[in-house]
Amino acid sequence: MTSRLLLYTRTTDYRHASIPDAVAAVRALAAAHGFTADATEDPGAFERPLDPYAAVVFLSTSGEVLTPGGRDRLRAYIESGGGFAGVHAAACTEYDWPFYGELLGARFARHPEYQPGKVVVEDRDHPATRHLPPVWPVTDEWYDFRSSPRSAVRVLAAADESSYDGGGMGADHPLVWCREQGAGRVFYTALGHASEAYEDPDFQAHVLGGITWTAGASQ
Repeated sequence: MTSRLLLYTRTTDYRHASIPDAVAAVRALAAAHGFTADATEDPGAFERPLDPYAAVVFLSTSGEVLTPGGRDRLRAYIESGGGFAGVHAAACTEYDWPFYGELLGARFARHPEYQPGKVVVEDRDHPATRHLPPVWPVTDEWYDFRSSPRSAVRVLAAADESSYDGGGMGADHPLVWCREQGAGRVFYTALGHASEAYEDPDFQAHVLGGITWTAGASQ
C-alpha cells in the first residue's frame, strides 16, 4: 500500500487562518506514522493521476476548488478504492458539484459563534474516536448542516446542542461520520476551526484516526 497523502487546502471562499497550522500538524502526524504528506493549493494536482496517494485530505477547503477534469479524477479515484477525508470547512466546498455533497454526506448551512460545548461520542469502535471519552469537551464553531446525514453514514460523534448557544439542528446533530463510496472510504469531521485544535493531542489523534482509516492503514 502506498504511504503518501495529498493535503488540499485551496479556498475560493472563506479562508481559515488555521490552515498553515493544520497542514503542519497533519504533516507531523503523518511522518510519525510512516506517511509522507504532500500539501498543495494547485487544482492541477487533480489533473494528474491520484494513484500514488493512499488518501486525499480536504483540509478546510472552501468554495469551488476543482476543475471539471479534477472532479472526474477524484470521483474515479475514490470509486476505485482511494481514501477521502474532509476536515471542517470541507463541508463548505464544491456546492456546484452534486456528487461531492453525496460523497461527503452533508453540506454546511451555518454556525453560531466560536464557543465551548460538548461532543457526544456515539461510536468508539473507530480509530477516530476510540481514544475519546463518551463526552468530549471542545471549543469550536459547531457547524449546522442543511440536513442530517445519519441515514446515509455511520455517525461517530454528535453535538450536544444543550451545551452551547445557537445550535440549529436539534436533537439529531451529527458532527463526525464515515461512509463508503464505491470501493473507497470517506471520513468527515466538522471540528478543527482554530489553530488551537491542532495542538490538542485528542484532536490530533481524532484526525489521524480518520485519515488512516480512509487510507486503509487502520480498522
